[in-house]
Amino acid sequence: MPRKPQTPPDALAPEDGTLFHDAKGRPVPLPRPLAPLADTHGHLTHFRTHDASVALCRAALAGVCLLVVPIDPADDMVGDATWGTSVGALLGWLDDQVERACGRMGECAAHGLVPPEFPGFADVPDLLGNVRIVAGAHPYGARRYLEDASVRARLEELMASPRCVGVGEIGLDYGPYNELPRDVQLAAFRAQLRLAAERNLPVELHLRDADNDPSAAAHADAARVLSEEGVPSAGCDIHCFTCGPDVMQPFVDLGCHIAFGGAATFRRSEDIRAAVGTCPDGLIISETDAPYMAPVPLRGQECEPAMVAFTASLLADVRARAGIATRGEAYRQLWENATSLLGG
Repeated sequence: MPRKPQTPPDALAPEDGTLFHDAKGRPVPLPRPLAPLADTHGHLTHFRTHDASVALCRAALAGVCLLVVPIDPADDMVGDATWGTSVGALLGWLDDQVERACGRMGECAAHGLVPPEFPGFADVPDLLGNVRIVAGAHPYGARRYLEDASVRARLEELMASPRCVGVGEIGLDYGPYNELPRDVQLAAFRAQLRLAAERNLPVELHLRDADNDPSAAAHADAARVLSEEGVPSAGCDIHCFTCGPDVMQPFVDLGCHIAFGGAATFRRSEDIRAAVGTCPDGLIISETDAPYMAPVPLRGQECEPAMVAFTASLLADVRARAGIATRGEAYRQLWENATSLLGG
């Protein structure tokens, strides 16, 4: 008798062939993507339990064809056991994860697990040849960026990588975990905006308001700075947007892309979904912010890039209900907007 095929390694996909399962172990069907998927912001370097190469495989099998990995020259490179403060070691680690994922994809194909095809889309890249990075000092590392020349040198080295397609995540954080005053954050934000403009690179912005702040001060300050400094000609996206249409509008007026992640799927996120339903066609993009904020129906799990499939489906549903686009048109907008901003 022919030998029964074995399950792919590292529980990439259990024998039921389903990539994801809920907290009770029940299979969760993956929405069928109507266009290639883009995760424009997923932290491969922050996983607590996932193997990054396995996560890359699952993403490819889910239909993800572009992944942008943020790397912070301050916080991501402070005594890490794998790469320490060496940019070369970190980029080598990323190359190794991609190479390992390529091997795993061969094993997956032997078990009948292959990425979806997208008829009607020309020159769709293979995800494992389309893993990019953005590099920038998060607001929490603003003082180190301003005062530590080694942080700035690492950023320069990261931007020189052929994988680099932007500067980020940079911005302003007035939330409960921040310990830095506004003036320090604003100085680092302005400096990195200018750096992006000089290098003709887009920026990804992290903006977080203080709890229960009706003025949305971080967003208001960021919109003012962008107006004063100018949005980099290569573009800008507001990463992990979690506010409503009124807060979104000044950024839309400036021509910024708006990136929606798993929070848009949460039950009480009506204001975020209202923004999804009013964002202009050419400015909406998708992300995960993995390993944070896994979307419904996997909320509570460690998020990974493949889960952008659930968020993209929700975004398409909302835009279809709002009469902005059909589901197919919405999927196409997400892909084309991401690739025009961040490559693909």
